Amino acid sequence: MGKVYIVGAGPGSVDLITVKGLRCIQQADVILYDRLINKELLEFAKPNAELIFVGKLPKLHGVIQDRIHRLLVQHARKGKIVTRLKGGDPFVFGRGAEEAEVLVEAGIPFEIVPGITSGVAAPAYAGIPVTHRDLGSSFALVTGHMQEGKEDAINWKGLAESIDTLAIYMGVRNLPYITDQLIKNKRNPNTPVALIYWGTTEHQRTITGTLETIVDIARNEKIENPSMILVGEVVKMREKIAWFEKTTNGLQEISV
Repeated sequence: MGKVYIVGAGPGSVDLITVKGLRCIQQADVILYDRLINKELLEFAKPNAELIFVGKLPKLHGVIQDRIHRLLVQHARKGKIVTRLKGGDPFVFGRGAEEAEVLVEAGIPFEIVPGITSGVAAPAYAGIPVTHRDLGSSFALVTGHMQEGKEDAINWKGLAESIDTLAIYMGVRNLPYITDQLIKNKRNPNTPVALIYWGTTEHQRTITGTLETIVDIARNEKIENPSMILVGEVVKMREKIAWFEKTTNGLQEISV
């Protein structure tokens, strides 16, 4: 029997993977990797390692996830060391728990290797702390990608009224709905908002606005996924401590 390592590859920058995550790549016989990982990480694999792309495609998430489950079990039962390489952290909107469940049911040993999640890393690279002694003592990680055909189960009222900072993943397509829900549930329309595109990478681009203005700004600037949405007063800190853009050429900044 082999073993599976479910590894968080971090938010995008190749430097932000953990030491243990890197070792799992180096020692793997088989690597199953996602669409949003930094492909430079695969250069650390053994020359004879089998690299299998299992990135999700529109309308095929369920089919591909079933294939991932089969591949994990299949290769581990052949006695191989399998590294399942996932963007960010495997337990933060990464379906890592589902994969771990399958391995438990199949009797296959595994380890979870946490990774830096983009909900914290992308804001940090944009100069935005998710907490601040004066501006935000609580934050929540929220999915912005609602499952098709299912009723929205997000407690927008609780998020709007009780949480200082919201880090919303993959929500650009639903940005009008997200901002509308927050405003309807009594969040101040002037609450600062930032969108961080491809955070921590050379393609990073940050725009800022408010709940009331950010939809039009994002549309005009053609911001797409993968992007993090940050909502809260902490976004104001970007004006003082933005640092990544100052060290990287070619990044653009739009602020209203």
